[in-house]
Parts: sequence; C-alpha cells; structure tokens
Amino acid sequence: MNPSWIWLTIALPFAGFLANGILALVKPDAKRVVSLVGPGVLLAAFGVAAAIFAGLWSAPPDEAVVVPLWAWIGAGALEINLALQVDQLSLVMLMVVTGVGSLIHIFSVGYMHADPGFARFFAYLNLFVVFMLILVLGSSLPVLFVGWEGVGLCSYLLIGFWYQDKANADAGKKAFIVNRIGDVGVMIAMFLIFWSIGSLEFTEIAKRAPEALAIGGTLVTAITLFLFLGCAGKSAQIPLYVWLPDAMAGPTPVSALIHAATMVTAGVYLVARTSVLFAMAPLSSAVVAGVGALTALFAASIGLRQYDIKKVLAYSTVSQLGYMFLGVGSAAFTAGVFHLVTHAFFKALLFLGSGSVIHAMHHAYHASHSHDDPQDMRNMGGLRKYMPVTFWLMLLATLAIAGVPPFSGFFSKDEILASAFGRGAEHPIYYLFWAMGALAALMTAFYMMRLIAMTFLGENRTGAKEREHLHEAPAVMTGPLLVLGVLTVAGGIINFPAFWPTGPHHGLESWLEPVLAPAAKLMPVHLPHGSTEYALIAAAVAIAILGLVAGYRATMRRTIPVAKQAPEEVGFAKVLFHKYYIDEIYRSLIVRPLVGVSRLVLWKFVDQGVIDGLGVNGSGGLARGLGWLGGRLQSGQLGLYVIVFVVGAVWLLHAVGR
Repeated sequence: MNPSWIWLTIALPFAGFLANGILALVKPDAKRVVSLVGPGVLLAAFGVAAAIFAGLWSAPPDEAVVVPLWAWIGAGALEINLALQVDQLSLVMLMVVTGVGSLIHIFSVGYMHADPGFARFFAYLNLFVVFMLILVLGSSLPVLFVGWEGVGLCSYLLIGFWYQDKANADAGKKAFIVNRIGDVGVMIAMFLIFWSIGSLEFTEIAKRAPEALAIGGTLVTAITLFLFLGCAGKSAQIPLYVWLPDAMAGPTPVSALIHAATMVTAGVYLVARTSVLFAMAPLSSAVVAGVGALTALFAASIGLRQYDIKKVLAYSTVSQLGYMFLGVGSAAFTAGVFHLVTHAFFKALLFLGSGSVIHAMHHAYHASHSHDDPQDMRNMGGLRKYMPVTFWLMLLATLAIAGVPPFSGFFSKDEILASAFGRGAEHPIYYLFWAMGALAALMTAFYMMRLIAMTFLGENRTGAKEREHLHEAPAVMTGPLLVLGVLTVAGGIINFPAFWPTGPHHGLESWLEPVLAPAAKLMPVHLPHGSTEYALIAAAVAIAILGLVAGYRATMRRTIPVAKQAPEEVGFAKVLFHKYYIDEIYRSLIVRPLVGVSRLVLWKFVDQGVIDGLGVNGSGGLARGLGWLGGRLQSGQLGLYVIVFVVGAVWLLHAVGR
C-alpha cells in the first residue's frame, strides 16, 4: 500500500471515537455495536499499517516519506504543516501501537462488558490510540507535541474512568499534573531548537544539527536535557515516576495500554527520534543512562515488597522503562527500541493476565458477598488449578521479563546491558550503570516469580465459597493472551544476534539503520566481543535463574496469611512497602507548601482581595455610591432644580465665552 494512505491509521480510530462517543450519549446500552466498532477500527488500522509495512519491507526508503495533510501554523519564518512521517522507526511504533492496541481492545470487550460506561470507555480508548499515532507519526516536534498532550489528556480520562471514587479521580489528576511538569521541558527544547536550527521538522533537525550545534556544547546539552525532562515525565523516570503506580486506579486494560504499548514508551521514542541531538551531547546521554539505571534499580526494589498484583507490574514497568533509557543513553538506540517492542509483548500479557485474575477474583468475591481486596496476592494462591491457561501464559511472560533465553526479553535486555558494559571502556561510569542494571535484573526475576508463586501456586486462600466461582476468563479475553504469548516467546526473532546459527541476523538493527545512522556516526555503539561477550551472556542468564529460584523459595517456604490477617511490615521491608515514602516526602516538601502559598496569595490576596474586593465588590460599591449621589439630586424640590439649572447654564456660557 502507498505510504500516502498512512492517515487512515489515525482516521479509523478517530471515527471509532466519534461513533462510540455519540453512542455513549444517546444509547449507552448499545454494547453489541460498541463491541464491534471499538476493536474493529483498531483492527482495520492495524491492517492498513501492516499493508504499508509490507509494501516498504521489500524496498525500504532511504529517506523518510513525509505525507503533508494541510498547512497548520504560519508566522514569519515559522511554517509548520500538519504532516505525517513514514520511515522505519515510525512504522515499528505504528505496528506496535495498532497491533498490541487491537489485542487490548478485544480483551476489553470481555473485561468491561458489565460496566455501565462501556461505550464511554471505548470512546476514550479509541481517542487514546488516535493521539498516540499522531505522536509517533508526526513529522515535526509540534505535531508530535499534539499527540504528546493528547495522550496526557486521555490518560487523565482513563485513569480516572471510575471518577465516582475520589481515589481514582485523584490518580487521574496526579498523572495529568506530573506530566505537565515534563511537558514544559519539551516546549523549552522546541524554542531552543527553532532558535538554533531554524526548523522543527525531524528530517531537517537531523540534517542541520551537526552543522548548527557544537558537539558537547552548552546549547545542545541544554536542548537534550530539556527533552529528557519531558521524557522522564511521560516515561515515568526519577523524579517524575510517581504518577505511574497510581495509574493502576483505572481499569486493567487501561494499565495494559498505557504501560505496555503506548504512552509510557513515548519518551523512549522521542530520544530515538532525536538521536542525533543526544549523540552530540555526551553529558546528556550519560544523564539519560544514569537516570535509567537508577530508576530500573529503584523501582525493582519497591516491587520486592508490594502485594497488589497490578502495583507489582506497575513498578516493573517503571523499572523496564529504565532499561530502555539505559540503552538509548548508551548510544544503543536500536537496543532501546528493541526492548520497547519486546516489553510491549510480555508486559501487555502480564497486565491482561492479571486482568483475567482480577476478573475471576472479583466475580468470586461478588458471588460470595465478600469485601476482600480482589487484587491483593495474599488473597489468591493456588489459582493454577482454576486458571491453567492464564497461569502458563503469565509464566512465559515472567521468564521473558526475567531474561531467560530463548524468550524475547532475554535478547533485548542482554543487548542493553552489553551496550552499557561496552561503553564503560570509554567512560568508566557506564560500568556502574551496567552493575545497577544487572542488580535490577536479579530483583526483577525475584519479584516476578514471587508474583507467580503467590498468585498461582501453593494452597488457595480465597475461601471455600469463593473457590466455587473461580474460573478461566472467557474466550474474548483468553484469545488476546494466546497471541501475546506467541509474541512473548518468539518476539526476539526480530533482532537475533549475529552468533545465532540460523535465521535473520539483527533484522531490527538493519531495518532502523537509515534512521539511526546519523547518530551512530557521531556516537557509535561499543559492544563487547569474544570471551567478554559470552561471559556477559552467561552472567545475565545466571542472574535470571538465580532470581527466579530465590523468589520461588522465599515465597513458598513460609505460610502466606490472607491480607486482613497479615502482620504489619517491619524494618526495611516496611520502607519498601511504603515505596520509600517518596509520595509522603513530595506531599510535605512540594504539595502542601504549594497549596499553602496558593491559598494565601491566589485565594486570599488575588481572588478575595483583588478580584472580589476591588473587582466585584468594588464595582458594586461604586455603582451603589453613584446611585446614592443620583438619589440625593432627585429630591423633588423645584427650587433646587432651578438653582442647579441656572448654575449649569452660567458655567456652560462661561466655558463657551472663553
């Protein structure tokens, strides 16, 4: 298919948003129509994306194909068209967003079917994909920024979907506000790029940046650091990661869509898309890699002591995003994108699998009129007997995220760690980043096996009445899990390393080369070879197996009490359980002082003093004073009127005479 039809991939889900939005207003109970329209438009968009991808696979373009739609902004030297860019990188993202997004939409039909806001949910879900596609297909930073802000809006709508619950509404607001902090960084970076380069088009930035900016200079360092501030907000890196765990307040398919295939990967995509700038800023690249490694380790440690099954996966997402930034910060842009793709497979499977578990637990508790938490793993146990398909698929995803070969996560994570280690020969600080990533990998394997053991193994802790209602999810939910299971197992094939005896060699790397070549020339990847390479591979596998075994033994060797009977955490476990009290620290140091100052300055002084006092009340008082004065003049005494008339006439004649 001709790339000029790329606009259809956006138009189709937008049509779904309009249709489902109208149904949500006029006929919210039309679930059959919504069930066809919601996933249907995504499947159609995926079909268009696959046709374009297949057409360019045989003859990849040397340069990006820009598809202009219409003129958008024109102001002096600034001319921006609303245009879409078709190249190897945007096509990879397009396939992931529409492909995995379609599976999540199908799963949502079963998961949300009993919800009264069914049509509204799919309207939001379709709109979310629309903005994500604008983000990855935009040919310039302003067009990307439209999608960037759009997914922020939709995350607010979806995270706070059950807005009747204050906690859910607060979580949506938290995500929206924290992301605005990072968005300021992207805006400042855009101003600096246009001022220094004269264009905001990605193709022009790649061409002009090496000539207009000095390598390692202050300006390019400032630009990239401001860009990374936006990436840290959108992709939940320290210190702006705090919104993502709270995003679990939304329905589980929302968590899968946001955490696996769309919004949180936007920051990694932006770094890859502007790779030339980051390759010209070694300091910024080191900051990206360092923050990524620290985030991977920090979030993994929190995951060790969480009990909400979705919270464990949320901190896992934060940690895995840290790996992606470690990759792109080590100049291994392909490895970062590779892990983005494989993570979309196994993390979507983990989230949707947890959705199946929560679905079963919710129905079991509802049938028995229990008020226990259906998401707390301490209330589960032994679900393998009742949900064997979900168990095996989530186990495959656990092996993938832990980095066990030959599952997809092994290849992408190993390539990132190897790239960081290789760059250490030139910049020793990267050896520390590698060690932090390796330790995070050990923790990842531990807490993921802990999740599997507490949820599916051992004795069942749901209760006798609840067990009667436990069952596997319906086919509309299990089907997407099976597809994701295949991708989780075989997804690594898209970038098999060169030492693999058969099959394609570094397919993704070769595919992305035209887009990433300018950055590679400025900052080439340093990969270890020979015995060092094999030693790193052996260490990665050993770490994964050690973490899995330790997680299993530590979980299964003791009796697990149900949540309401569990003793309070003590020692450092309590610190991990409370997530290092970061939310409490932010609340004390930032939120409360800001609210206090706002109440004093904005409310008391500006609102009540200036607006109400001088504006509303002041104008009212002035009107009353004029009315009183007018009332005094209207006395009804004819003599007074004559005197006023004569005085006025004399004054007027005197003024005219002068």
